Amino acid sequence: MSSPGTTASLSGREWGVLLVMCGAIFIEGIDVAMLNVALPSIRADLGLSTGSLQWVMSAYVLGYGGFMLLGGRAADLFGRRRMFVLWLSVFLVFSGLGGFATEEWMLIVSRFVTGVAAAFMTPAGLSIITTSFEEGPRRNKALLFYSGTAAGGFSTGLVVGGLLTSAGWRWVFFAPVLFAALILAAALVFVPAHPRPDAPARNIDLAGGFTITAAVVLLVLGVERAAHTGLAWTAATLGAGLALLAVFVVVERRSPAPLVRLGILRNGALVRANLVGLLFAAGFFGFQFLVVLYLQELRGWSTLETSFALLVIGIDAFASPLLTPRLVGRFGNARVIFGGLLLATLSYGLFLPVGPDWTYAAMFPGLLLLGLAFSLAYGPLTIVATEGVREEEQGLAGGLLYTSFQFGAALGLSTAAAVNVAATASTSPQGLLDGYRAALWVPFGAALLAAAVGAFALRGSRAGKAPGDTGDTGAHEGAGAAGGSDRPAGLTATH
Repeated sequence: MSSPGTTASLSGREWGVLLVMCGAIFIEGIDVAMLNVALPSIRADLGLSTGSLQWVMSAYVLGYGGFMLLGGRAADLFGRRRMFVLWLSVFLVFSGLGGFATEEWMLIVSRFVTGVAAAFMTPAGLSIITTSFEEGPRRNKALLFYSGTAAGGFSTGLVVGGLLTSAGWRWVFFAPVLFAALILAAALVFVPAHPRPDAPARNIDLAGGFTITAAVVLLVLGVERAAHTGLAWTAATLGAGLALLAVFVVVERRSPAPLVRLGILRNGALVRANLVGLLFAAGFFGFQFLVVLYLQELRGWSTLETSFALLVIGIDAFASPLLTPRLVGRFGNARVIFGGLLLATLSYGLFLPVGPDWTYAAMFPGLLLLGLAFSLAYGPLTIVATEGVREEEQGLAGGLLYTSFQFGAALGLSTAAAVNVAATASTSPQGLLDGYRAALWVPFGAALLAAAVGAFALRGSRAGKAPGDTGDTGAHEGAGAAGGSDRPAGLTATH
């Protein structure tokens, strides 16, 4: 089988659609990365406490993670192009307003609404790709190009954020506005309007939307704030979130037009992809958090030096569209994902014995491996999580995947931070180093567990199936003839 990169040429219109979607996910990635770099300058200028500064980040996480499922389903129900254009406009406006903030509440509100806008915009963009390109090599090529751009946005944002912050932290908010305006104009030209569902199918499941949004917000809040609050508060928040999640399941079972068709969760490949995505994001973001602390707190590196040091991870922006499609075409999604998870585990393992005076040459192999791991895992996971899903549920599938990524990121960050704090006996160099070494076991363990889950998908390859064989029959539960496909639906080795 030839590689997707050579068999799936795209038309000019298709490239236009793809570049618009890539531009949008690039903005989302660069926005988050630039703000991370600018936080110290924001605190110094506005006089924010550590708790207030944490809420600047938490507000975006809550808006993004909490509304992602609702955003994904809204794209299916009300039109993907409409939701994408509308919420890209909201993203543009509130990102700009953040640059004018003079009080902490202004900054927190702007970040929360920007996160909500991203929660609606991102799954709409992903579903536009999955419904604009036929399933198979053409869609895979588009998704791998898309995932590489997403990774490139975050990596580029680390450096661009440092440069803009040196000119003034407000430029970190203003710069995405200019780019978003260009993407918005291009979207109006290149992105076609998809046929909307019949009127009965657009009934809004208000009870389901309220309960799942409130549940995810509370769960993300509980996990994200666990390292900064008491055990009782965390337990109460998580308990309330789980209770609302149970209520949501009851509501959906009784609803004639559910927000989330629960039968989609019987798709074993989709569930595996989401679980692997959650664990992979937990390890990736937890690791980056610890490396930044190590370089800046212990080694005394500047923000810009740290940004350039981590830039090597951005190799995924090139490997995702150039290398990964060929590997997927030859070995299948499952093996490529599993290989990426093993590389991530090796990368984190290389950092476990980190020393107080490691040279950059000693860090470079681990950081390079992490960039390659991201390129091998992220794009194919996106393919897996949306393959074999009915067209009218593509937004929902994208919402599920991005919710898993976001929840995993919050889980990895909070767990790594909690272990780091608990293991840091003093602020001496040795005390700080002990904290980092202990916390680095968190991303290592998350990657190892993700690899264990991903290994279950290798059964198809051991069975000797040829490309094109059906892998996971559970993918078509509830789809029937209306939306089923005879292609493998997810994390299988046969693509």
